[in-house]
Amino acid sequence: MKRIFIALCLCAAMATAAAQSAVRPIPYGNMDQWVTRNIQESRLIGGQHKRCYAIGPTATIEGDKPYNPSGGSPWATSNVMAKVMGITKVSNAVFPDTRGSGKCARLTTIMENCKAIGLINIDVLVAGTMFLGRMLEPVKSTSDPYGKMEMGIPFDGRPSALVYDYKLHIPANGGRIYSSGFGKKKNLPGTDKAEVFIILQRRWEDSQGNIHARRVGTGRELMAHSTPEWVDGHELTVHYGDISSESFFRPYMGLIPESKSYFARNSRGDMVPVVEEGWDSPDARPTHLIVMFSAGSGEPFTGTPGLTLWVDNVGLQYDKPADYAAE
Repeated sequence: MKRIFIALCLCAAMATAAAQSAVRPIPYGNMDQWVTRNIQESRLIGGQHKRCYAIGPTATIEGDKPYNPSGGSPWATSNVMAKVMGITKVSNAVFPDTRGSGKCARLTTIMENCKAIGLINIDVLVAGTMFLGRMLEPVKSTSDPYGKMEMGIPFDGRPSALVYDYKLHIPANGGRIYSSGFGKKKNLPGTDKAEVFIILQRRWEDSQGNIHARRVGTGRELMAHSTPEWVDGHELTVHYGDISSESFFRPYMGLIPESKSYFARNSRGDMVPVVEEGWDSPDARPTHLIVMFSAGSGEPFTGTPGLTLWVDNVGLQYDKPADYAAE
């Protein structure tokens, strides 16, 4: 009888935990809705008609208008329209792809070429990336790439994990290449990896308009092996507080160096770096959420052409209702 009682108690406890634990989808995280932008590049570089995709309410946009997210989509991608010296150029490395009866996101590393006889002939390596935030258009140069990305969205929840489906292809003997469009392409040793991370920050702004942050929560992983089949419901655990002395800690999980800070818009409307100044307490409440998926894990303009990451059904897991983000 005692054993039966204990078993019943365990079952009740497990049922309670299961009832409290929940995965809440990130808006448009099912990757079923996409915006298609039809843009004609400048005649000087061939005048091709290009498609540039964005994650958001299904729509088609004609012409080279700067993209402004609509419909409440929090997602941005590395897909971008550039206007440099009067030349319009489109880069697209994130695509909608078919998965069953719906869609998913396909992120791939590509080499974008821009050629005008007698003027320019450059190759720029682009790793397909999607993130929570906004890409500022039109891009006017390849310098300071992070300064063109508004990283993160307001958020006050405390999720226990980032949950998503994925599939990964890493070309055999693909090698790595650095190509920024300036100088010669460089062949680098090794093969790149896909990267996924979730970062929770508590941000504040000083009287000069500078944005400061402390790291509240961290989940970050590098993926080095192809997965021929989909991996469903993968969980990337979020660790709270200072994790630098934990056994699972890796250098890439650490605080973001000031020289590589992500950017955000301050209360004056200016894009400024978000400087991480330390780890926050384990029970701190964040103000902002950063989530990124990328077909590369190195510096900008560095990667393995053909490396492809498919992503679907992105959500946040919570262990108890008190941790839910405000709606």
